[in-house]
Amino acid sequence: MTELILNGKEIRTQEELHRCFARTLNFPEWYGGNLDALFDCLTDIREDVRITVTETELFKEHLNGYAEKVLRVLSDAAAENSHLRLLL
Repeated sequence: MTELILNGKEIRTQEELHRCFARTLNFPEWYGGNLDALFDCLTDIREDVRITVTETELFKEHLNGYAEKVLRVLSDAAAENSHLRLLL
């Protein structure tokens, strides 16, 4: 199982967030670093992956309104892909 921990203390920008996803989950080269591409890549995962968001309040503070959108994409992708587990 692959595990990705999104720590709100460490992730301060959208770019850092998307680099973390791409690097840890081995996203393809075409990954565009946006929410549509994130959803597409997460729903294409065929091995078990657990994504944990820690320091959620700091995550939201650093990313402003973007954090809520990311959390929605993660939740929607987890609902669609049984290989993806989200822990908040």
